[in-house]
Amino acid sequence: MTKKELFNISIEEPSAQVYDRAKSRFDHLAKPIDGFGRFEDLICRIAAIQGKDIPDISNKCLIIMCSDNGVVLEGVSQSDSRVTASVAGLMGKNMSTVGKMTESYPVRIIPVDIGIDSDNRIEGVLDRKIARGTGNIAKEPAMTLQMCLDAIQTGIDMVESCISEGTEIIATGEMGIGNTTCATALFCALTGRKASEITGRGAGLSNEGLARKISVITDTVLHHGLANCPDTPGREYAVDALTKVGGLDIAGLIGVFIGGALYHIPVVIDGAISAVAAFTAHYIVPGCEGYMIASHKGREACTVALGMMGLTPVIDADMALGEGTGAVMLFPMLDMIMSYFTGGTSFEETDIAGYERFDR
Repeated sequence: MTKKELFNISIEEPSAQVYDRAKSRFDHLAKPIDGFGRFEDLICRIAAIQGKDIPDISNKCLIIMCSDNGVVLEGVSQSDSRVTASVAGLMGKNMSTVGKMTESYPVRIIPVDIGIDSDNRIEGVLDRKIARGTGNIAKEPAMTLQMCLDAIQTGIDMVESCISEGTEIIATGEMGIGNTTCATALFCALTGRKASEITGRGAGLSNEGLARKISVITDTVLHHGLANCPDTPGREYAVDALTKVGGLDIAGLIGVFIGGALYHIPVVIDGAISAVAAFTAHYIVPGCEGYMIASHKGREACTVALGMMGLTPVIDADMALGEGTGAVMLFPMLDMIMSYFTGGTSFEETDIAGYERFDR
């Protein structure tokens, strides 16, 4: 992929007509108007994305982008980069957190090595390595433009591959020591926010470690000339910021979000890193946010990024685990609402008068 090809991608809006028909179906079921709250909107949005009055989300997958980040050399994480390969190895054996969570649930988990700092092939992990991690963003750009474009293309290709195997909805996840630092730096570069406002402890930092992380992010954004972002960052600026302070996992997830919009597949956002990738994607390819589903209120930049895109999560559990754990937790909840949407009792089947909608 070239930058011109990336910028030439055009996204068709989800069908407003299908959304309205799905909403009308909900209104004809024997329940109060909007009784399921935001879940009704989610099902109607999925219908509009798929272009189906009755959407199908029975075939699910989770794409987990795994990559290392050179900024760990600055002491911004409690762990070193070796943990990334170790956790990816557990993912390949379905022994990581998300693998154990979903043992009895039908979701296909696809861990992807897009930039783990290792030459070893990890069993059960898809090898799509662009490089052995990124540069230390405190001192140098994270990646070259071509690495960035290749990572985005990898994400788009992953969506196309999943669709060829029947996937109807995709969750996003990531794994990479130091990636909260990169995600926060990128979000600061795209919004002008101060690192002190949104930086968190990642996988676990002391007060001293958190202060160091904030300092590294602040200095990094200044070092790369990204402290004074435009009021509305354009595609060029967003890609430039991504290459300078982002991560290969973030770039890969950006491709997944773009791919979802290209192929009319809903893509579920997980936590902070996933949300920043989604936020960046909506600047690079405007319109792809219409194909995103927010799962939960994550920490750090997550909820702020979702709000700036007009997306509202439905789970509020103060999660910060990664691996797509929050995203897949949304799946069984959607399944329950879909069961009612497809098989619920209508007012016509009862002696109850239907409710009238007054907000339209």
